[in-house]
Amino acid sequence: MAEVPQYMTIGTVSKRTGCKVETIRYYERIGLLPAPVRSLGGHRHYDHDALKRLNFILRARQLGFTLDTVRALLSLADGEGESCAEVEGIAGKHLGEVRGKLDDLAALERVLTDMVARCRGGTMPDCPLIEALSEDDRPGGRRGGWN
Repeated sequence: MAEVPQYMTIGTVSKRTGCKVETIRYYERIGLLPAPVRSLGGHRHYDHDALKRLNFILRARQLGFTLDTVRALLSLADGEGESCAEVEGIAGKHLGEVRGKLDDLAALERVLTDMVARCRGGTMPDCPLIEALSEDDRPGGRRGGWN
């Protein structure tokens, strides 16, 4: 791996992480990233710790953690928590949410599989997929048609 210079510009950090410059600035504004030191000319200079913290934020976001949850995890990583049990609790809650979404997606897959299987390649007015999408399954809702 290439050696990390003592200080990096925001452009360098952006290239190394794949995070847009505007997003890096946003994370600074909301306090997820500490304000970097500035050069005499006012340019941001980031160190290895800032790069590591940004990678943590990006990975947590990829895993679906909210910004508030990322903030809580960073607080714990910064030593403001009692133990790893708190991290486990946060991750366990998120795991439950992910499992719920997976259940919802599996149900969606079953419905779409059924809808696609009912398509017979006929004309639009006879398309069961269009009809199914047009139905209002809410209590008291109307079924079918565009009106």
